[in-house]
Amino acid sequence: MSAPVPAPPAPATGGLLAVHAHPDDETLATGALLATWAAAGLPVTVVTCTRGEQGEVIGDGLAHLEHDGAALAAHRERELAHALGALGVRDHVFLDRVGAPGARYADSGMAWAGTAQAGRLDVLPEHAFVAADLDDAAGRLATVLRVRRPDVVVTYEPGGGYGHPDHVRAHDATRRALTLAADPAWGRASGGPAPHTVAAVLLAALGATALRSAYAELAEAPAVTALRDGRAGLTLPDPEGPLPTVAVPDGTLDVLVDVAPVLPRLVAALRAHGTQVQAVTALEVPDARTGRRRASGATLVGAYALSNGVLAPLLSTEAYRFADERAERPDRPVRWPHGVRRVA
Repeated sequence: MSAPVPAPPAPATGGLLAVHAHPDDETLATGALLATWAAAGLPVTVVTCTRGEQGEVIGDGLAHLEHDGAALAAHRERELAHALGALGVRDHVFLDRVGAPGARYADSGMAWAGTAQAGRLDVLPEHAFVAADLDDAAGRLATVLRVRRPDVVVTYEPGGGYGHPDHVRAHDATRRALTLAADPAWGRASGGPAPHTVAAVLLAALGATALRSAYAELAEAPAVTALRDGRAGLTLPDPEGPLPTVAVPDGTLDVLVDVAPVLPRLVAALRAHGTQVQAVTALEVPDARTGRRRASGATLVGAYALSNGVLAPLLSTEAYRFADERAERPDRPVRWPHGVRRVA
């Protein structure tokens, strides 16, 4: 069994632990959830599996990093630290730093296999996360789970959001780690933290109808039009085009997070990932005191683009599905913080 990681300074009661493949995924996929949980004063841990060494770099000023894996990894570590700070997250772990020394999990890269769908490269880079032993990665993560003892774990859905092989691997490692962490027989010979079973497992999701509505709103929002006029190379998504695997029927969503209260934190975290995220903008959102409404519609609260230049919407709600039909453990219901709500 992997050696324990240092325990957090406060008891992990009501904690949330997020597992992500690369720096920036924590913000793009779960940023509002992390910020909301942290703002409630509850423990939040982010586990990152790689350092994003294969990421495409935005902007001429840092373009030299794109072909220098070590330099890009170091830069993205710093971006991640700034993003976590913006979200209010104080506890972070790189998965390959847990347990036995010598492991290195690197970005596996990806190849587009169609619109909104990625797949593996034909030739994997050295130390690619997808080629790492699954039980080794899961064992390291299981150790973190036993030490941090979160109530809720969140990661990608089985398709990795849009098929990125590292996202899929992170999902698989998380599900295996949850089993190991709960098994009293695992690691018994070497001692260590007691077994731990989480109360609920969340998978990041997007409501398909809400996503298409936000795509349409992007074309009508004045702030987005001004953004496109002022920056060449930005394009709009096709509201009728294929959707990534993270998009599901709206009626199947289980947990929703209100984005507006933490939108400034989310925008700051997105901007911290400057090599990966561009054109980050927040739109006017409702003000509880004045009742003022944003002009762009009910779904859209902001926008950003990745290296492909296609604008993506920030939705007014961040959505999740339960990984298991039983949802929360009946003997240990989750204390959802204000701003996070179960769908009836």
